[in-house]
Amino acid sequence: MRTSTIKKLILSLVLLFSCIDVEAQTKSNNQKSSDSIQDLREVTIVANKLLGSKFEVKNRTGSAYFLSKKELQQQNYTDINRVLALVPGVSIYEEDGFGLRPNISLRGTSPERSSKINIMEDGVLIAPAPYSASSAYYFPNVNRMQSVEVLKGSSQIQYGPNTTGGAINFISTEIPNDFRANLRTSYGTYNTLNSYANVGDSFKNFGYTVEYNKRRSDGFKNLDNGGNTGFDTNDFVAKFRVNTNPEAKVQQSLDFKFQYSDEQSDETYLGLTDEDYEITPYRRYAGSQKDLMDAEHTQFILTHTAKFSDYFRITTTAYRNDFKRNWYKLNDVSANGSSASISNLMETPGDFPFLFGLVNGTQNFQGSALNVKNNNREYYSQGAQTKADYHFATGLVFHDIEVGLRYHQDEEDRFQWVDGYNMINGNMNIVEQGTPGTDSNRITDANALAAHVLYKLKYKRWTFTPGLRYENITLERNDFGTEDVTRTGTNLSTRSNEMNEFIPGIGVNYKFNQEFSLFGGVHKGFSPAGTTEGESSEQSVNYELGTRFSHNGFSGEVVGFYNDYSNLLGSDLAATGGGGTLDLFNAGEVDVSGLEVLGGYDFLTNNVNFSLPLTMTYTFTDAEFQNTFDSNVGIWGEVASGDEVPYISRHQFNAGLSFIAEKFEAHANARYRGEFRTLAGTGDIPTNEKVGSNFIFDISAKYHLTNNFSLTTNVINMLDTEYEVSRVPAGLRPGHPFGIYGGFEFRL
Repeated sequence: MRTSTIKKLILSLVLLFSCIDVEAQTKSNNQKSSDSIQDLREVTIVANKLLGSKFEVKNRTGSAYFLSKKELQQQNYTDINRVLALVPGVSIYEEDGFGLRPNISLRGTSPERSSKINIMEDGVLIAPAPYSASSAYYFPNVNRMQSVEVLKGSSQIQYGPNTTGGAINFISTEIPNDFRANLRTSYGTYNTLNSYANVGDSFKNFGYTVEYNKRRSDGFKNLDNGGNTGFDTNDFVAKFRVNTNPEAKVQQSLDFKFQYSDEQSDETYLGLTDEDYEITPYRRYAGSQKDLMDAEHTQFILTHTAKFSDYFRITTTAYRNDFKRNWYKLNDVSANGSSASISNLMETPGDFPFLFGLVNGTQNFQGSALNVKNNNREYYSQGAQTKADYHFATGLVFHDIEVGLRYHQDEEDRFQWVDGYNMINGNMNIVEQGTPGTDSNRITDANALAAHVLYKLKYKRWTFTPGLRYENITLERNDFGTEDVTRTGTNLSTRSNEMNEFIPGIGVNYKFNQEFSLFGGVHKGFSPAGTTEGESSEQSVNYELGTRFSHNGFSGEVVGFYNDYSNLLGSDLAATGGGGTLDLFNAGEVDVSGLEVLGGYDFLTNNVNFSLPLTMTYTFTDAEFQNTFDSNVGIWGEVASGDEVPYISRHQFNAGLSFIAEKFEAHANARYRGEFRTLAGTGDIPTNEKVGSNFIFDISAKYHLTNNFSLTTNVINMLDTEYEVSRVPAGLRPGHPFGIYGGFEFRL
């Protein structure tokens, strides 16, 4: 199925949509106002949520997906890559096997470090610096989340700055209405531990919840000469709420949230050559033995909500996120008058036999040769946002107006240096210790004012949601240079860029009956440009058309989408094999089209004691460049018109089957991800530019000994499939092999 086929499908559906017999609405003419007003109460939006429920998803004018608390607990995944594989329209390439740093694409956006989608926690942008450095080196821990919301389509213009692919919002554990306590833990393969505990309660005027999550593993890769290749993380969250009496005329609440997490992970950018991967896919070269990610994240959120009635509320949030990390990792190798980046070394090891010998530990060298970079950065993002939501009715016409405003600041501070190591008998020893600030020494910051208006009009079977977003963004970069480590400004280089963007969109939904509806929309796609004055932002026009249906226990959704980029932006990221400057470059016109299919059926829908639900999703994505250029950096390479965009699988499929009884439940999940190319091109994919297809099968089960205590087990990659997940940052990387984990859950 090529782009032209998808276009024809969408145009055909548009024609069908426009030819609907409006007279079919007559059965709804006698609908009572009170019923519709009750519907409005159900969809009143809570400030920290995009969707809030399955009900809201079914009634949107755009494509969306809601992963509930129940669904998250059934599979009991701790890897966000596995969680999002359940959602149609999501493309991911893995990196570390545990989901520490995912690379997520929604509807064909560039997946590198998830930098082209909006990632939020409780409605607040959570990337370290979402405007000035949007690469997601910090990612929320899905293990402590209550639900996950994925929003695509026209109505996502409520959320920015990226409006092309979509938004993902993580809802952290909410303050319970009464006393609740939960403890769950599991332990298994590779000395992997996952423990989570929380407690919370609410009183007349006060509520709280406190939680802690510990994750650790020795890792599944085997480092030459021994050593761990895993991680150790801690995550702590506390929430407190004070509120007025329930009988107050205006119900108000003030919520405070504090979150702290840290990570120590023995992760590297260094992968394997094709030859070594074929022999030992889980090997780690000796040259990566010093690699370590050391990171800390804190978040403060203060939220005030004033509920004037069931139909009108105003919510205001002030927030601050701080993230600092130093990823100490092998960057390049130089000896005997020759040098190479680890990316070039893994691509063509035969061109650098001695340097490659240093990396794999088979060569000795007394001098400084292995250059390990302190990729040290500090970030903050802070701001205030407010949203007013008002519902009202005029006869049989029902209205919902949402107005939002956000002022945001963020900053990335790079202060980096390089240490030199030798290699003696497979062991690295420091020879030259670098001076902080002598490799990269610059600050990039952003100031952004964003506003949006979304209007929902519901008349009989029709729902319309036109909206408009405005983004005013000022970016500035101050480069102090590698000679001015005290930042006196003697060699200061400054550049800045300002953008003003209006982003319109509209969605439409027509509900034939309670079982069948048709929806569609068009909106403008936007992602900010970089700090170079006059640099163009990413621009596109995006279309979608789909249907939702439910009949005799079978339900589903089919959506066709087409994103017409007039200018796609690429970024020079070290994570994708580039130089790591973060400079953006224009990739010109790109067409992305696709199909998303979701279906579900319970084979025992009429059985009161058992259920056997089946869920299936399929995503087809066709992304092609429409012009010729040389990207020079990263994963694109030399691009010709008609080339496919790298790192996007054309075909993805996921199926989940569960058996649920009173005392026992079991869940099986199978996913297929088609092959994808790692450089732009057409036709058959060359072996050295391909990541092969894979089929992965996971299972989980629970036995409920009592209403409060359950035994759990999880099996990851049950068939022990050896599969490739990426060729970036440098060399082939494997997915998670077979792993089995057992534990328990206790709840009050």
